[in-house]
Amino acid sequence: MRTFKEYVQDLYKMKPNVYIGEEIVGRDDPRLKGGMNIIKETFDRAQDPEYEDLCIATSHLTGKKINRFCHIHQSEEDLLKKQLMTRLLCHRVGGCIQRCMGIDALNALSVITYEMDEALGTDYYERFKKYMIFFQENDLVASCAQTDVKGDRLKRPHEQEDPDLYLRVVETREDGIIVRGCKCNITNTPYADEMIVVPCRYMGPEDKDYAVAFALPCDWEGVKLLTRPAYQRESKYVDMPNRKLGDAETYIIFDDVFVPNERVFLNGNGDPRQTAYAGFLALMFAHYHRHSYTGCKPAVSEVIASAAALVAEYNGIEKASHVQDKISHLIGTAELVFAAGESSAKHSEKAPSGTQVPDEILTNAGRRLAGEMIYEEYKILADLSGGLIATLPFEGSFFSEEVGELAMKYLKRNPRIKPENIYKCFKGIETLAVSELAGLMQVGGLHGGGSPQMETITMMMRYDLEKLKNIAKYLFGIKSKLKRYERPTVTPREQLKKFRKAMQFKKNLNK
Repeated sequence: MRTFKEYVQDLYKMKPNVYIGEEIVGRDDPRLKGGMNIIKETFDRAQDPEYEDLCIATSHLTGKKINRFCHIHQSEEDLLKKQLMTRLLCHRVGGCIQRCMGIDALNALSVITYEMDEALGTDYYERFKKYMIFFQENDLVASCAQTDVKGDRLKRPHEQEDPDLYLRVVETREDGIIVRGCKCNITNTPYADEMIVVPCRYMGPEDKDYAVAFALPCDWEGVKLLTRPAYQRESKYVDMPNRKLGDAETYIIFDDVFVPNERVFLNGNGDPRQTAYAGFLALMFAHYHRHSYTGCKPAVSEVIASAAALVAEYNGIEKASHVQDKISHLIGTAELVFAAGESSAKHSEKAPSGTQVPDEILTNAGRRLAGEMIYEEYKILADLSGGLIATLPFEGSFFSEEVGELAMKYLKRNPRIKPENIYKCFKGIETLAVSELAGLMQVGGLHGGGSPQMETITMMMRYDLEKLKNIAKYLFGIKSKLKRYERPTVTPREQLKKFRKAMQFKKNLNK
């Protein structure tokens, strides 16, 4: 496993292809440092014996010890430990840990490439396993590039006036493919080693050129990263961990990029039969990523609850009933979302590839609750903090020889709390709630991994309403079959069976 120092050294060797405004910069640009500091936790905790149980796993491919962010889940325990690890690390960085999306995409590929090989006779799963060994042995950090720019939302990919508004294969060659297009809203790419590219939606037969999945180094020839970094002004006077962190969101432009065959995992252009798997892969990645959210979003709720409880104490209002009610709401949301993910791991199933797949209904229910509550949580924090978190004078004023003593004097609230600690509390909440990074985190809390509407769509696709109606039919005296209670869901394994059966039927039909 790599150390953080080795990770940074490898990044600094990469070709400069990061565009920040008009500048082309390398990975040593200081505006990217905050995001790297978040990734640092994933390396440091894996090197720490206290966290080994959560942060290290055993590869099912090599039998070696690996970072859990490089692991393909093999059991219920793996899913739960991933969730627990995510919650722990997100506490330590005050929000998104940023390394989960890459491994979530790889878990999805482990399921879908196996299915394609079984149904279509491709060799994608063998390619995937070789790539996965390379990924694990080099302890890589990956970004997942899923969201296309989409153009006209009312039109399918092949109907767009500009055909490049969804990423597409423009040529299939003997040695690989040429792709063109753009992925947007992608986190961490400038300081990731590799990008895992997957479709963002279901593709019909006419969309075959858009059914594509592959992996590439983030500085690959023809790849341009148009990046919006978010970072904090580091303190000159106080040591505050949450002011050393940051993020980078990216438009990934693929300007006629060559992808060698060994890194291609889906290509409807070369084989139209594969097009049907694009939507399945898109949903499977979203499923794994939403399960990761049941670890990180409870952590975010708890960070907000922690700050709310602390500022309530510092404001001297912590015993007021309405304050306790608000904080209990934050705690309750965190526990319910985590419980949904925990139960999803408990009800998980093993795919034919051997990869453990969480329960889709429970995962989406937890993620939807987290998304629906995110702005309410920040509202509670702002309510208990007051307007000072948005109007606090600049730091230098509090440490100025001329006005510092006066600034601290008029910051006093609870007489038992030192003014310096009150300052740190309000400055910390300013960073957490009203900074540039905070605004990004709030929108990410709503839309990351899919907005609540997408969770609703997925849940309604998987929930068997006919079984559900039998309860009302029985109670209302309408003829029905009310059996011993079973959750009326279509499980991941049942989905795979139905899909494989449908693909086998098409295969026989083509013969």
